[in-house]
Amino acid sequence: MSQGRIMIVGLLAGLLGLFIAVIANAGINQWTSHGPEGGAINALAIDPKTPSTIYAGTNGGGIFKSTNGGNVWINTGLTHGEILALAIDPKTLSTIYAGTYGGGVYKSTNGGNTWTTVNTGLPEYPVVYALAIDPLTPSTIYAGTHDGIFKSTNGGNTWTTVNTGLPDAHITALAIDPKTPSTIYSGTYSHGVFKSTNGGGTWTAINIGFTDTMVNALAIDPKTPSTIYSGTAGVFKSTNGGGTWTAINTGFTVKGVYTLAIDPLTPSTIYAGTTSGDTGIYSGVFKSTDSGNNWNPMNTGLIGARVTALVINPITPSTIYAGTYCIGVFKSMDSGNNSKIGKPLV
Repeated sequence: MSQGRIMIVGLLAGLLGLFIAVIANAGINQWTSHGPEGGAINALAIDPKTPSTIYAGTNGGGIFKSTNGGNVWINTGLTHGEILALAIDPKTLSTIYAGTYGGGVYKSTNGGNTWTTVNTGLPEYPVVYALAIDPLTPSTIYAGTHDGIFKSTNGGNTWTTVNTGLPDAHITALAIDPKTPSTIYSGTYSHGVFKSTNGGGTWTAINIGFTDTMVNALAIDPKTPSTIYSGTAGVFKSTNGGGTWTAINTGFTVKGVYTLAIDPLTPSTIYAGTTSGDTGIYSGVFKSTDSGNNWNPMNTGLIGARVTALVINPITPSTIYAGTYCIGVFKSMDSGNNSKIGKPLV
């Protein structure tokens, strides 16, 4: 064999070894891309019992589904392109709801294989920004829309308005107390956070301490539901059920927090997906391990990413998925750590 051929063979072998090493380390010490590529991801949902099954709602391509932890994605065939919210029935995991821009709510009862609209009672051309399911009675669902909050008690078959006490504002976030589901929190586009203690019957503003009332995200501590986090221009925290709020932004270099996720087994660990930094550059994911007192960027592989959705594997919380604007879904298998720069898989 000529010296030139030997060099080529050696180069190919080295590249193959590098490729195998990258695959072996996918999601370790770095975030790695796991598709669906090219589209903006507005929403993510993970199956709580089989967390290798994930759903991704896109900004123009409908819903994609993966059954192998994000390695392969398949479009579910939902015809409405712009998906803003996803929710999985916690007791009947094959039942999924999707909130859309202008198409209202879609429902699947077979794991996303087919979808039907469930819009009776919703306004015309409804924009559904947020969905929340009662964890104890999953036939009860709340939809946050451009026209207030709607409630269904029959799995989405019919909806009624539950807006008493709410301002005329887009409802951008919803969160239900996991231990007392009649307690619900709603985030608005411009009027802060509202709370209901009677299943949406009436709402009261709970904004003492807020300095920014454009609320993008809400997250409740699963073990201590009186502790709530709000994503706005940074993160605000309440430890008394929304009675008062305090900014907790030490370490942040961002202007906008778009999504929040709490480790279900260790709720002192929180992740925040951000939209932009002080220089206008997208800033990826920040992480706190002390209940929000301090934050650190966790962005190897996510530098420059606008993170619009986060979900955590409920069984193995070190595995996290981040939905981004225009560059697909990324995955970390070591709690977002970023001690090593690596080549992302595409």
